[in-house]
Amino acid sequence: MEFPQQQKPAGDSKITYPPGVKEITEKISNDEVVKRLKMVVKTYMDMDQDSEEEKQQYLNLALHLASEFFLRNPNKDVRLLVACCLADIFRIYAPEAPYTSHDKLKDIFLFITRQLKGLEDTKSPQFNRYFYLLENLAWVKSYNICFELEDCNDIFIQLFKTLFSVINNSHNQKVQMHMLDLMSSIIMEGDGVTQELLDTILINLIPAHKNLNKQAYDLAKTLLKRTVQTIETCIANFFNQVLVMGKSSVSDLSEHVFDLIQELFSIDPLLLTSVMPQLEFKLKSNDGEERLAVVRLLAKLFGAKDSELATQNRPLWQCFLGRFNDIHVPVRLESVKFASHCLMNHPDLARDLTEFLKVRSHDPEEAIRHDVIVTIINAGKKDLNLVNDQLLGFVRERTLDKRWRVRKEAMMGLAQLFKKYCLHHEAGKEQAQKISWIKDKLLHIYYQNSIDDKLLVEKIFAQYMVPHSLDTEEKMKCLYYLYACLDTNAVKALNEMWKCQNMLRGLVRELLDLHKLPASEANTTAMFGKLMTISKNLPDAGKAQDFMKRFNQVLGEDEKLRVQLDTLISPTCSCKQAELCVREITRKLTFPKQPTNPFLEMVKFLLERIAPVHIDSEAIRLELLKVLSFTHPTAFHSAETYESLLQCLKMEDDKVAEAAIQIFRNTGQKIETELQQIRSTLIPVLHQKAKRGTPHQAKQAVHCIHAIFCNKEVQLAQIFEPLSRSLNADVPEQLITPLVSLGHISLLAPDQFASPMKAIVANFIVKDLLMNDRSLGNKNGKLWTSDEEVSPEVLAKVQAIKLLVRWLLGMKNNQSKSANSTLRLLSAMLVSEGDLTEQKKISKSDMSRLRLAAGGAIMKLAQEPVYHDIITPEQFQLCGLVINDECYQVRQIFAQKLHLALVKLLLPLEYLAVFSLCAKDPVKERRAHARQCLLKNISIRREFINNNPLAHDKMMSLLPEYVVPYMIHLLAHDPDFTKPQDFEQLRDLKECLWFMLEVLMVQNENNSHAFLRKMVENIKQTKDAQCPDDPKANEKLYIVCDVALFVIVNKSTACHLESPKDPVLPSKFYTPPDKPKPSPVLSTVNKTLTVPGRRVYNKTTSSDSNTSTHSQPSSPVTKTRDVVTESSEGGARENEENPVITKTDDGKKEDTVTSDLTTGASTIPKPRRGRPPKAAPSPLANEKEGGAGKGRKRAAPAQDSAPSGEPNSIKIPKAEDVTQILDLQR
Repeated sequence: MEFPQQQKPAGDSKITYPPGVKEITEKISNDEVVKRLKMVVKTYMDMDQDSEEEKQQYLNLALHLASEFFLRNPNKDVRLLVACCLADIFRIYAPEAPYTSHDKLKDIFLFITRQLKGLEDTKSPQFNRYFYLLENLAWVKSYNICFELEDCNDIFIQLFKTLFSVINNSHNQKVQMHMLDLMSSIIMEGDGVTQELLDTILINLIPAHKNLNKQAYDLAKTLLKRTVQTIETCIANFFNQVLVMGKSSVSDLSEHVFDLIQELFSIDPLLLTSVMPQLEFKLKSNDGEERLAVVRLLAKLFGAKDSELATQNRPLWQCFLGRFNDIHVPVRLESVKFASHCLMNHPDLARDLTEFLKVRSHDPEEAIRHDVIVTIINAGKKDLNLVNDQLLGFVRERTLDKRWRVRKEAMMGLAQLFKKYCLHHEAGKEQAQKISWIKDKLLHIYYQNSIDDKLLVEKIFAQYMVPHSLDTEEKMKCLYYLYACLDTNAVKALNEMWKCQNMLRGLVRELLDLHKLPASEANTTAMFGKLMTISKNLPDAGKAQDFMKRFNQVLGEDEKLRVQLDTLISPTCSCKQAELCVREITRKLTFPKQPTNPFLEMVKFLLERIAPVHIDSEAIRLELLKVLSFTHPTAFHSAETYESLLQCLKMEDDKVAEAAIQIFRNTGQKIETELQQIRSTLIPVLHQKAKRGTPHQAKQAVHCIHAIFCNKEVQLAQIFEPLSRSLNADVPEQLITPLVSLGHISLLAPDQFASPMKAIVANFIVKDLLMNDRSLGNKNGKLWTSDEEVSPEVLAKVQAIKLLVRWLLGMKNNQSKSANSTLRLLSAMLVSEGDLTEQKKISKSDMSRLRLAAGGAIMKLAQEPVYHDIITPEQFQLCGLVINDECYQVRQIFAQKLHLALVKLLLPLEYLAVFSLCAKDPVKERRAHARQCLLKNISIRREFINNNPLAHDKMMSLLPEYVVPYMIHLLAHDPDFTKPQDFEQLRDLKECLWFMLEVLMVQNENNSHAFLRKMVENIKQTKDAQCPDDPKANEKLYIVCDVALFVIVNKSTACHLESPKDPVLPSKFYTPPDKPKPSPVLSTVNKTLTVPGRRVYNKTTSSDSNTSTHSQPSSPVTKTRDVVTESSEGGARENEENPVITKTDDGKKEDTVTSDLTTGASTIPKPRRGRPPKAAPSPLANEKEGGAGKGRKRAAPAQDSAPSGEPNSIKIPKAEDVTQILDLQR
C-alpha cells in the first residue's frame, strides 16, 4: 500500500503550524529546527484526544513529521523531539493512527525504538525527554498498533533488545516499570511469542549475560513472572523441540537449555509446568553425558532451598533417585553430591535418600564412597538433626574402607562432628549423646595395622578430641572426662597410643645418644637400626627410610638442631616448650623454600608423634590416670600430686587404691631423696596393703617398695617375716593376699628370700595346702563358675601354684631339684584333672581352675630358658593338651595366655605347635581365634627375622617353618591317636596338620614348601627321642609324617623342588638320622572319604601328587566335622560334669597310676586330654549352662584296645608320694 502524499501538501493540503512556529524545512539550520520543534512538542503535549478541531488542524503537521527529513535527520536532538511528537500523535489520535501505510508505521516505530537508546545515559540533559518518550509509549501501549503489521516481530525484537541493552543500575524504579509495561503488553496482548522474541528475553538469563548486566537479568526475570500464564506455552514449545525432538537449530540458545531451565525454575516453577515431564524422558537417555547434564540440572532444582519440586512431581523425583544407581560413574557421583544440598535444604527428603546413599557407600568407585561421606558430614556439621543414625552409620562403616582416602575422610568427618557437638556442646547434651560413640570408634581404629590409620588417630586425638591448643587446666579436664567415658577397648587403644609415642621418643633419644659417641662402624650400624625402626612408625616406610637417613645426616651436622630435639623429648619438656621446639626445628629444615617439601612433612610427622602436647608437669592437677604414669612418669613428680595419691590410697574403692600404688611404683623413684615427708607416710601404707590389702594391691605394694626405696631389703623383710609365720591352711580366705606378697617378694629378691621360701614351699605350700582338701566342693556339675563362686581354698591353691612359679623364676636355677619336683607336681595335677589328692572332694569347676593354673604355670616356667631346658617332652605335651580341655573357659583363657606369650617371643617355638590341636575344638569361634593367633605369630616372627640381621643365627628358634617337627611330635603323642590305622583318628590327625600347614604355606617364600617337605622326610629318617626303642611309638610318628607329606604335596606343586637348605631337627625330640627311611604308610589316610550327604573326595598319594595342584585336602573333612560338632552343640553342653562319652571296650576304668616306691616315681599310660577316661555318662549330661560350648570330653579307648607292646610313655608321680619326690631340703 502506497503512502499518500499528505506530507507534501499542495493546494488545499497546507501544513498548519502552532501559533508562533514558522515553517520547518530543510533550508533552515538545525538549531532553528530544534527551536521550532520544541514549540511543536509543547503543542502536542498539551493536546488530548477530545480536541477534535485541533486534531484535524494539525493532521498535516503530523504527517509531515513522519517524513524522511525528520526520520533520517542526523541531529539527535531533532530525532528526539520528533519521536516525542510522534508518541504524542499516537496518543492523541488513538486508537486510529494518522498513518495508514504499513511500511511507514514500521519505519516510525523502528525510529522511535532507536531513540529509546538515549535512556542509557541518565546524566544526559535530554534524559527527561527520553523518559517522557518511554512513559508515553508505555502508557498508551502505542506498540500494540504494530500487531496489524505482517513483520511486527522485527519491531518487537528490536524494541526488546534496545530496552534490555539500555537498562542499568542508574535507572530508578519508574524506568524499569515503564519498560515492563511496554514489553508485557506486547506479550500478553499479542497472538503469541515467536522464538526469536523469546530468545531476546531468555538470553539475559544465561550465566554469561547475567553476569554482564544484572539489571537486564532482573528485568527479564520480572517480565517472565508477570507474563507467566502467556509465555509458558511458548517456553514449553521451545524446550519440547530441543529436548524431545532434538531440533537444536530452532534457537541459538539450544545449547543453554539446562541453564535456562534452572533459571526459569528459580524465577517461577510454573514456567516449566510442561517441561518437567520432558526431563524425566531425558533422565532415561542412552547417552551417559546427556543423563549427567540432566542430573546436574535436577540436582539444582530439587536441592534449591524453597523448592517443592520433589513433593509436587513425585514421578520425576523417583526417576531422579534412580540415577543414584546409574551405570555411568559421573552420574552416580553427581547424584551423591546433590544429596548434601538436599539434606541441608530439605530434611524431609532424608528418608528417601538414606537407602540410596547406603548403596553408594559401598560403591566400587572410591570417589563415590568418598563423596557419600562428605555429603553426610557436611549436612551434619550444619545441623546434626539433618542426618539420622543410619546415615552416620554409613560414615562409621567407611572408617574401615579399603582405601586410605575414604578412611581418612570418614575419620576426619567424625572427628569434626565430635569436636563441634561433644566437645563444644553446640547443640546441647541430647545431640552430644547421639554421637557419643564417635570417640570410642575413632580410638578403636588404632587397632588397625596401617601406620597411616594410627597416625591419623593420633592427629585426631590431639586436634579434635583433646585439642592441645587448650589451656592446661581445660585440656586436662577434657582428657579426664574423655578417659572416664571411653569403653574398655578404646581405653586400651589410647594406652597403646601413648605407649607407642613413648617408645618412639625412646628411639629418638637413643639415636641422639649415638650421635654423642665417636664415629665407628658399630655406631653407624646401630644408628641404621634405629632409623629403620623409626621409619616403620611413619607413613610410607620406603620414603620414610630415605628421609630419616637425610634427617639423621642433618642432625649430625647441626648441633643446635640436636639440642632442640633433645629438649623436645626431655621428660621435663612442657607442652609450650614442645611447640616452640617443633616450630624451631621445622624452621631450620625449610631452607631452601619449596612449594611442597615431602622431607619436611615426614619430619613433622615424627615431631608430632614424639612431642608431649598433652601431658607435662603442669597438667597433673586432677585425679591421675594410671596409664600416664607409664608414658610420662616425671610429670607426676610433685608434692601436690603425691599428696593426692596418698588420699587415693585411703579411699575405700580398692581399684582407686590399686591404681594409686601403681602410679607410685611407676613415678616415685625420687621420693626417697627429695620428698622425705611423702616417704614416711607412704611406707606404712604400702606395708599394710602388702599384708592385708587385696591381692592386686599386695602385688603392686611389693613392686612399689622394690622400685622406689633404697633399703628395699629391710622393707621386704618386714613384710616377709610376719606373713611367713602367720600362714594357716585352715583359714584359706586369709591366705590369698599373703601368698601373693610372698610370691612377688621371692621373685624380686631371690638372693635374700630363696632359702627361707624353700622351707615354706616344702612344709606348707605342698604338704599342707596343695596335698590336702579340707572342704567339700559344690557338686553342681558345672565345669566353670564365676570368680565369686570359687571356694577360698581353691583360690588359695591357685595362688600357691603361682607362688611356686614366682619363686623359681626368681632363683633361675635348674641345678637344684626344686624345679624338676615342681614340674612333676604340676604334671600330676594335670593328669589328675586338677584333683591332686583324688579324694573326690573338689568340685568340677574348681578342678577346671586348678588345671588352668597348672597349665599356665608350666607355660610360665617355659619362658625362662633355664627351666625350658628341663621341661620334658611329656610335660610339654601335658601342658599343650590344656588347649583341648573339656571346659570352654579353660581352653579360651589358656589360648589367650599362650598367644600373648608367643607374640612377645617369650615362649619357645615349640609352643606354637600347640595351636594345631585347636583344629579339634568343637566351637567355631575358638578355631577361628586360634587361626588368627597363628597368622599373627607367624607374621611377627617373619618380620622379626627380616628386620634383625642377627636373627639369622637363631633361625631354628624363630623361623615359623621349624614349628613342624614339634607339631608332628606333639600329634604323634596325642592321647587321641591310639590306633595308627583307624580312619577317624587319621582324619582328625590330618585336620590338625592342615590347620597349621595351611597358614604356613600361604606363600612360598624362599622355596619354603620344599623346605617343609624335606623337613618331614628327614623326620622319617630318625626315631622318636622320647621312646626311641618303641616300634609302635615310631610307627605313629612316621604315620603323622606321611599324613603331613600328603597335605603338603596336595597344597603345593612347588614342594618337589630342591630345598634351599637342609633342615635341622630338635635333638630333644628326635634321634640322629642313623636308620634308613621307613616305607610310606599312606594307604589308610589316602582312601576315599565317604561321608553321608557329602561329595566323594578322592585323595592322591605322594607318588601321583604332581597332578594335584591347589586342592584343599581337608575341605570335605572340615565340612563334615563342622556339621557334626555344631549340630551337637545344642545337645549336651560343654561345661558339664560328665558329658556323654563312649565307654572303653570292657566298660571299666583302669588304674592309671602304678607306684614305683623304689624310685619315688609313678608310671601311667598316656591320658586322654590330660585326664583318665570316664566310664559312663552322668544324668547331668543334658543340663544347659549359659555361654559354654560343647566340649571335647570323650572317653579314651580302653587301654587294652591299644597294641599290647605300647609302653607307658608319661611318668607322673602318684599323689600320695609327691611330697617324697619334692625333696626341697637338699
